[in-house]
Amino acid sequence: MENVDDFLRAQEEPSFLGVKIPTGGSFMKYEVNVVVDNSHIKGAPVIMETNPTYSNMFGRVEKKAQLGALITDFTKIKAGSVLKANGGYLVVDAEGVLRSPFVWDTLKRNLRNKETKIEEAAEQYAFLSSSALRPMPIPLDIKVIMIGRGEIFDLLHLYDENFKKIFKVRADFDYETRIDDKAVTQCARFICKICNEEKLRHCDRSAIAAIMEYGSRLVADQEKLSLQFGKIANLLREADFWAKAEKSTYVTRKYVEKALEEKEYRSNLMERKIQEMIERGTIYIDTDGGKIGQVNALSVYAYGEFSFGKPSRITAQTFMGNKGIVNIEREAKLSGKTHDKGVLILSGYLGGKYGGSIPLSLSATLTFEQSYSFVEGDSASSTELFAILSSLSELPIKQGIAVTGSVNQRGEIQPIGGVNQKIEGFFEVCQAKGLTGEQGVIIPQSNVKNLMLKTRVIEAVREGKFHIYPISTIDKGMEILTSTEAGERGKDGSFPENTVNGRDFLPEAMMTVLPLNFFPPLVRMEKISPSLLNFSTSSPIS
Repeated sequence: MENVDDFLRAQEEPSFLGVKIPTGGSFMKYEVNVVVDNSHIKGAPVIMETNPTYSNMFGRVEKKAQLGALITDFTKIKAGSVLKANGGYLVVDAEGVLRSPFVWDTLKRNLRNKETKIEEAAEQYAFLSSSALRPMPIPLDIKVIMIGRGEIFDLLHLYDENFKKIFKVRADFDYETRIDDKAVTQCARFICKICNEEKLRHCDRSAIAAIMEYGSRLVADQEKLSLQFGKIANLLREADFWAKAEKSTYVTRKYVEKALEEKEYRSNLMERKIQEMIERGTIYIDTDGGKIGQVNALSVYAYGEFSFGKPSRITAQTFMGNKGIVNIEREAKLSGKTHDKGVLILSGYLGGKYGGSIPLSLSATLTFEQSYSFVEGDSASSTELFAILSSLSELPIKQGIAVTGSVNQRGEIQPIGGVNQKIEGFFEVCQAKGLTGEQGVIIPQSNVKNLMLKTRVIEAVREGKFHIYPISTIDKGMEILTSTEAGERGKDGSFPENTVNGRDFLPEAMMTVLPLNFFPPLVRMEKISPSLLNFSTSSPIS
């Protein structure tokens, strides 16, 4: 009789040097190893692989140690995500796939050959053979969805010739959506869903409105709402914490704003240090009076997810010569290409406006005072132009008004980024030095729709303690900064006397020194309405 020992239970298991030796009968070959079981799934399988290592993606052959050796059998074959998703969809993180050794090349080969094979990575590359099992290749019918940043797609498309052949469909997901009734309703439902799932306190109408305002601030647009739901959910959790601390039944606007303040406080150490240096006079910033050839520009500092704005002083010196505009930052190799372009545009504007019939004999120097790091961007080009015009006309610039905005050769003010941070940064400085009611910020007219300011700034504007001036031309900005009419060119090609443009490049104007406190009556100064600083959230939310 064959295999009779398999039916007889031995009194003792055999051992060697006191170590019991496991024995397996011939029943092993009748066992079944179900590698993948999708019988409980209705429709095609959808697998989300959050840790795309080689074994998690393509499977493995497990082993066990016995008497110092690794043994295995077919019951130790385990499927990976690729095999589990066969006939369906596999969703993976692009960056995770690229970071894991051997995963990217193996995935491309499987998709190209339309088959997958369970094997160790070492065996695949003939490094080491530790298993006698060689599972047969399995036909593969799968759709792989890789999620990642656009930069990763561009790099793979550029440097991997097989990528464009295998991954032929690209889908971009927007990070923002236009605000309408549908978007407001869906956002409110999302907030309610998070509260239910995580057992958080529910929000009242004011809290939902505050959270939506935060969503609009994330994209810096009054007419749009951010789709970065992770950040919105984090804000909701923090607001719930503060509501719980005060034993409130609901989350209100008060707790949402408290969560935002605490979130900012945890990240704004650098901002507080710069603010302290300005208040102590280490960094020179004037917020009242007037100076010739000196303007407060606004810069944005960013590290991590936190960004903030602070003023920086720009000065200009003009004199007779033929060197044109000299960018000191560029000469010191502290200026980027975009900033250099912005400075060069100033020459085009000056030549086009004042040198149409006569050659200009001008030398001017521009610099960011107390700036020792790299300067990039053209958002200060209008500020630099105002400094040059002030120096040429010897009209003092109001130091209580900061400026941001780029300019083109026609003198049109163009939109810039970070407008909210810039306004708030200068407001903090003015508030620390004392609000006079004459301070404010000049911004491009086209940036009005991007205003999503903090509550305290809006209240100061509403009370007339701080002002925001949207402009569309250089002439309008000079009128606000100098309280002097810009002046339009007449039919004879000349500008009216006693205007900003009428004084430029005239020898008598170059020789006339005006007192710093000389400010004629304001000409057509326009201020932004407080109602434009934020979008209305008074509509009912269901």
